[in-house]
Amino acid sequence: MATSRALAEASPATARRGQHPGVALTVIAATQLMVVLDITIVNIALPHIQQALRFNTTDLSWVINAYTLTFGGLLLLGGRAGDILGRRRVFIVGVLVFALASLLGGVAQSAGWLLAARAFQGMGGAIASPTALALIATNFREGQERNRAFGVYSAVAGAGGAIGLLLGGMLTSWLSWRWVLFVNVPIGIAIALLAPLYINESERHPGRFDLLGAFTATTGMVSLVYGFIRASDHGWTDPVTLTSFALAVLLALVFVANERRARQPITPLHLFRNRNRSGAFGLMLCVAATMFGIFFFITLFVQEILGFSPLRAGFAFLPISVAIVAAAQFAARTQLRFGPKPFLVSGSLLVLGGVAWATQIDVDSSYVGGVLGPTMLFGLGMGSIFVPATLTVVSKVSPHETGAATGMLNTSQQVGGSLGLSILVTVFGTASRNEARQQVGAFLRQATPQQAAQFRATGRLPAPYSSQILAHGIAGAFQMGLVFAALAVTIAVFVIKVGRLPVPSAVSPSGGGA
Repeated sequence: MATSRALAEASPATARRGQHPGVALTVIAATQLMVVLDITIVNIALPHIQQALRFNTTDLSWVINAYTLTFGGLLLLGGRAGDILGRRRVFIVGVLVFALASLLGGVAQSAGWLLAARAFQGMGGAIASPTALALIATNFREGQERNRAFGVYSAVAGAGGAIGLLLGGMLTSWLSWRWVLFVNVPIGIAIALLAPLYINESERHPGRFDLLGAFTATTGMVSLVYGFIRASDHGWTDPVTLTSFALAVLLALVFVANERRARQPITPLHLFRNRNRSGAFGLMLCVAATMFGIFFFITLFVQEILGFSPLRAGFAFLPISVAIVAAAQFAARTQLRFGPKPFLVSGSLLVLGGVAWATQIDVDSSYVGGVLGPTMLFGLGMGSIFVPATLTVVSKVSPHETGAATGMLNTSQQVGGSLGLSILVTVFGTASRNEARQQVGAFLRQATPQQAAQFRATGRLPAPYSSQILAHGIAGAFQMGLVFAALAVTIAVFVIKVGRLPVPSAVSPSGGGA
């Protein structure tokens, strides 16, 4: 891939070592891999984190949500910062923030410390991720060259979640859970050193930062997610739960009002006037809501019920990584021939099929029958969606709104994932409690006096009964995931009416994944 000379000449800061598009793409893709991978690399280590820092099962989801909420909530601000200050400069700052936060998280000594570090990581990711993708427009020529770059980027981003599970298993088994965070430090430093040498800077676009929009968007989503997770433990009538939902609604109203009157809003609302673009945002939100649940609960299932070690659990997710990469590459290479619509529809149907299969999981399910098949279908579906959704979003977007458009698609994924996981955790909690009542009764009817006394002292059921409760809760969560997947299919079939689309000049898509 040869970088366009005209593009390089137009750039205000050409890379000091000349045109090396292969190295530039490697640096950009490595950054997105690091940021996306971090969403799931921690998943494999969750049981160890839970034991070390004393999380309960529902609160454990905050280890994921603390990252994804700040990531998703600040992505739009990160994209805007790149447009205003220069994408390469902002990109490097984001990578360094991410590396520092990873170091702080790795040495965490308490649950609060870890969650604060995870939120700080999300901030760094929100700065680096949208600018990383937008830099493809600065460094690659429109047409087949840029399409190939998008394909590589999307494959890396899409497979990042599964690769994170594999790498997390290795690090947790061979070293400790802390290394799932430490590993980002040397990678981040290397990227920050290489970026000025091989990546061209972008043209700056004068503008203002919509700090109120960023604040209300992020805190509103945190309040909404907290309300769902709180409801799983304390019920829907709990005063704190109701207050969280009310605050989320209030902040949403303030956000919309601010975006309407702001001179340079963080989310230009007119981006939603395009039916296809709005449909793509909604589609990615629904698919991500399902995806986060798949990774979170399948990780618990293979370790807690099937008894897999962290390393074996990581390898158990390797097939989904292969499926995502293969499907993303096929979609990227055939977009000009078929257009986005067939891939959006077929990908959504594959996701629906995978989740429907996963709802059948129970305590007697094997890896091949209960995990491998559903996750393979899901991976093929996700890989098929990334590139066409990206092209649909960026079609007819003006260059000065590149950051906002790409950030919005990434935001749809991260916010959708956090919101979806919180809802699935709520369903999981309700289903688990209902099943626990039956299992406690069955246990006490068969338990010896010594076993009954031990249960009353610890509140813990032995493995056959506790595994049944966990499996029942996971299956219930996947039934809710089926609703999200069905919504994605509905949007792909009836809302999005896009035909064949070329990649617009000077505009870059968002190909993030989980």
